[in-house]
Amino acid sequence: MLPVEHNDPINAKILAISEDKIEGFVREPFEEIANRSGVGVEVVMARIAAMLRAGTIRRVRQTLLATNLAEGALVAWKVPEEKIDTAFDWMFQRDPFSGHVVLRSTDTASAGSDYKLWTTVKAPQGFSLQAHCELLAKKVGAERFRLMPAKGIFTLGVGHVRRKTVEPGSKADQPAKMMPVQLVKLSEHEWNVLLALKREFTPDEVKPAPWVSRGSEAGVSLEEFCRVAEGLNARKIVGRFSTFLEHVKPSAGGVRVTRFNALFHWAIPPGREIETGGEVGRHHILTHCYWREAGPEFRNVNIMAVAHGTDKRLLLEHKAAIDQHLRACEIPASYTNVFWGGRSEIKPSEISPRVYREWLSEQEKS
Repeated sequence: MLPVEHNDPINAKILAISEDKIEGFVREPFEEIANRSGVGVEVVMARIAAMLRAGTIRRVRQTLLATNLAEGALVAWKVPEEKIDTAFDWMFQRDPFSGHVVLRSTDTASAGSDYKLWTTVKAPQGFSLQAHCELLAKKVGAERFRLMPAKGIFTLGVGHVRRKTVEPGSKADQPAKMMPVQLVKLSEHEWNVLLALKREFTPDEVKPAPWVSRGSEAGVSLEEFCRVAEGLNARKIVGRFSTFLEHVKPSAGGVRVTRFNALFHWAIPPGREIETGGEVGRHHILTHCYWREAGPEFRNVNIMAVAHGTDKRLLLEHKAAIDQHLRACEIPASYTNVFWGGRSEIKPSEISPRVYREWLSEQEKS
């Protein structure tokens, strides 16, 4: 029986690479993980498959920069207390275009703290994000919602295992560079390859030459599959090859990867978003950092970042170190806050226009 906890020494070496260090499309991703982790490729594949079967890893997949493929946003929902659990379940179970579904709270009553349900939502090309959220609001009985599309991305990558030892204030030598958000049009052939490329791996698919079967699935040769995937990669559509840990719930053995999920908010002067995002996003503890306009409901917050950890006090120390860094850069924040994650479910947001048409047809019947 192979060890399946994330903190096993060999698993930790593998995960430190496989979580978020394999950039773009790679023809032999498991070999690349082996080369960079110093663990033999047969061991890498056996351990990843075992952790996936045990639920320590919740998914293995080629990620996409979906913000460039579908209109998307972080959405805060104001839902009556008696409807919030039902709304949460509906978003997670019945809306394939909602990804992260999280109940959030603040330590004190503050701007936006009555918006307790937070989701990420995508509307595939040809469809309206506003209209989709209006439909969801009717389905779940939401009183209001606030759409917060990303205007720029500064940090995006999980890496929970390697972040466990990050000290408050630890940061890159240079500010993070902003990745702009811009929709890219794909041909039917490219969509066909993309949908096969992004499908999650089963444990049995963790093997050498993993794209051979995906080429067959897309109805193309391996060489054509890789040619299209590499073209998508060059157009900044492909993200990383990643193993995603189950970081919300404890493992079968009772071990937690993280316990706290903190969404940090800052309201900084308009015109300084790119500078501020770069200074915030360079901090190693952060898994996400975005420029988003939250509006008056949230006191005009425009920079958001996410950090995870097992110690709430330590996460607040990380936040304090970022605040101190902003002051040292003479970037004033008129307002800042932390929204803590509670109940949470995570799945990739569907981005296929074909799947959306089918889903919308079903909703119109019900």
